[in-house]
Amino acid sequence: MAAIPLFPLHTVLYPDGHLALQVFEVRYLDMVKRCIEHKEDFGVVALAHGEEVRKPEQHETLCAVGTMAHISEWKALMPGLMHIRCRGRRRFRVVSAGQLKHGLWMADVAPIEDDMAVPVPADQQDVADSLGTLIQTLQERGMPPEQMPMQTPYRLAEAGWVANRWCELLRLSLVQRQLLLAQENPVLRLELVQDVMVEHGLLN
Repeated sequence: MAAIPLFPLHTVLYPDGHLALQVFEVRYLDMVKRCIEHKEDFGVVALAHGEEVRKPEQHETLCAVGTMAHISEWKALMPGLMHIRCRGRRRFRVVSAGQLKHGLWMADVAPIEDDMAVPVPADQQDVADSLGTLIQTLQERGMPPEQMPMQTPYRLAEAGWVANRWCELLRLSLVQRQLLLAQENPVLRLELVQDVMVEHGLLN
């Protein structure tokens, strides 16, 4: 895979997850415009150290696993300010990374295989059922589809999809979110999510 531009953030993007961003730094405005023009994706990685907005003499440390982001919507709010919505695609591991003169991170990455469509095991069915109940409740309250915290199609029978959606919804530390993103076994990821939900009193 050719070198890709990176957008380091204090959050984690999961495959099939959605991310809204206000873009105003020149390094990212140029990147976003180029991605839109050439129909290319960029990588979202979590910041292990450093701030999202560039500061003089700041040192940034990137996490090792990220997710490709596809720009699905964009709007120029004013000169120097864009709003974009992105959808998470395939995960990747950062092989090497460096910054260009104007601060944009570029990285050589190795793709991580997409989760296999593994059915939710019987022992974790309560995790999927809870997510289904949440979706139904939000729909009954009249929440517009575009404002739902998860987007269609709702793959409630797939272990990886259910685990990823709960990873986005639960109150987890950045370290926890990153460890779950890097977990390549979707059933094990779902089991770890179940443990967190039991610990937080969300499941019996």
